[in-house]
Amino acid sequence: MEHAGTQIYQIADELFPICRSITGDGVRKTLRILQKWVPEIKITEVPSGTKVFDWEIPKEWNLTEGYIENSAGKRILDFRENNLHIMGYSVPVDQYMTLEQLKEHLFTEPSQPDVIPYVTSYYRESFGFCMSERQKNSLPNDNYHIVIKSTLKPGRLTYGELVIPGECKEEIFFSTYICHPSMANNECSGPALAVYLAQWLLQKKTRRYTYRFVFVPETIGSICYLSRHKDALKAHVIAGFNLSCVGDHYHYSIVESRYGNTLADRALKNILRDHCGDYQCYSFLKRGSDERQYNAPGIDLPVVTFCRSKYGEYPQYHTSADNMDFISPEGFQGSFEVMTKVTKLLEYNKYYQVQVLCEPQLGRRGLYPAVSRKGQYDAVYGMTTLIAYADGTNDLIAISDRIGCSADMLIPVVKQLVQAGLLKATGEPCTTASDAGERV
Repeated sequence: MEHAGTQIYQIADELFPICRSITGDGVRKTLRILQKWVPEIKITEVPSGTKVFDWEIPKEWNLTEGYIENSAGKRILDFRENNLHIMGYSVPVDQYMTLEQLKEHLFTEPSQPDVIPYVTSYYRESFGFCMSERQKNSLPNDNYHIVIKSTLKPGRLTYGELVIPGECKEEIFFSTYICHPSMANNECSGPALAVYLAQWLLQKKTRRYTYRFVFVPETIGSICYLSRHKDALKAHVIAGFNLSCVGDHYHYSIVESRYGNTLADRALKNILRDHCGDYQCYSFLKRGSDERQYNAPGIDLPVVTFCRSKYGEYPQYHTSADNMDFISPEGFQGSFEVMTKVTKLLEYNKYYQVQVLCEPQLGRRGLYPAVSRKGQYDAVYGMTTLIAYADGTNDLIAISDRIGCSADMLIPVVKQLVQAGLLKATGEPCTTASDAGERV
């Protein structure tokens, strides 16, 4: 699916202009766009004031206008030009200020003088404007008119959920967030990849596992979702992936689970090793997205975060420089290929037991060249080495890691051996229709 990257980029482009926060109409609009691609996404709303573990759903915030005018009535900053200009969750304001008074409410990024920073104040009522350091330093002494037309009142937190049933109840979990305004990689890339991946999975005739996708506001949204589904998730999720910052074309990254030893850790690292060779591995000590919530003590879900350039580690992060030029169809194509390979690996990741004693006779099963000559041994080395470690104690990931052969390349070999009666899956977590049938 070489065109996948282009289509995912188009989804991100449609999401980019929307002013989003952890609640509000921007989240709803985002989910409606995602529903155009996957109508099966279910939207849930949770009222403000609802207790969710140690937290409480906040008031709903919506913003319609925001600007700063000079004394001549000229707007020197306008929310309509870039929705990062208004600090998230700013309360309404309409007043006049001197330059010195105004500066108390201005936010810039001095180390990057030409970008607009992304700033929020979710849980303390305040207001503010964001601009470049260069613009701030150029402001003359004047009497400025500042206006923010927003509402902050009891409402709802909104999230999306999609469950794609498989042959068994064990689940592969995908989470991404829908709460940041116009930032392409940090915000739009995750939902765009997730909804396209969901559409791809829905098109498959058979699926070994059930797949669950959630589209939540970061932190408070995942906490809210866990407060409602914790027991079911703990009972069924065997591997989970938080998708964030997946649209750029630089290196790939994983943020490990709390101890870095889950099936999700193993599967993603295996694919990244053979997909790109050199990738960045961050321990849970470098966490910062919703892997925090999913790995929290008592929750303990086997969830990692998958990124290209990790959040917080690239200079464009949380600024206006994280725009549509920073991401690309090529970047999305690579991320899509990684996650589809991970999905295929999980579908076939079983413990396999060879069904004959000693080395099997491959030739009479059509699995070995009829004429033996120099160089042909290499062609079947992966098959014979896989068989050598198929003793029922290694799953496919462990065999791939041990023999240094891509799991993606071993999957068709496994299918051949199962069909030939030489391998049998053992210790299945659920009953599947056919060990050798097409999965994903």
